[in-house]
Amino acid sequence: MSEEKTRVDFNAPRSLVERADRAADLLDISRTQLLIDALQDELAELTNNDEFRNRLEQAYYDGRADYQTIEDLLGTEAAMRVKLLRDSIDRAPPEPVLDDELPSDDEFYEGEVETWSDSDESDA
Repeated sequence: MSEEKTRVDFNAPRSLVERADRAADLLDISRTQLLIDALQDELAELTNNDEFRNRLEQAYYDGRADYQTIEDLLGTEAAMRVKLLRDSIDRAPPEPVLDDELPSDDEFYEGEVETWSDSDESDA
């Protein structure tokens, strides 16, 4: 099933368009296909670039990019990792609560204190 298409109109330097047309003619493809291929290649290169990925992740943490954007650009697995990390950063750590009083030093340290010994000595 073919993906829905959208029309894109942009201005480019005439010399660049002429170069693209010559390349498309040599490849026996349309200018549109050449531009689609070039855009896909550029996006693939960007998503493998650490600096771009860091900027994208930071935009997600700051609320400037949504989950769908991350998933579209980096894939589901990477998007889930970024989401889980943000969720863990946003969550306040639980505070420990004691049910009873702490034992006194005497209660805590009462009895004989075990000492460590080398296993070779204990075998002898």
